[in-house]
Amino acid sequence: MRKIVVLAGLLFGGVILAGTPAQAAVGCACVKLGAAPVCVATIAECVQKRGGLCLAICQIEPAKKLVRRKAKKTG
Repeated sequence: MRKIVVLAGLLFGGVILAGTPAQAAVGCACVKLGAAPVCVATIAECVQKRGGLCLAICQIEPAKKLVRRKAKKTG
């Protein structure tokens, strides 16, 4: 029985280490009563700054670059 547990642990560790690295940053969904859930980086940020609870894992999307539109020249 002990050999099976050790073997399962080694296989599980090999699967985790051999996997591809995550491409997205992972945070937690901060939920507060009466407000929409927000994805934050850490649990401490959720509890201290927002006063909510982390309930689920979410992906933090980087801020999108603003594109300025050029106005058409008249005349």
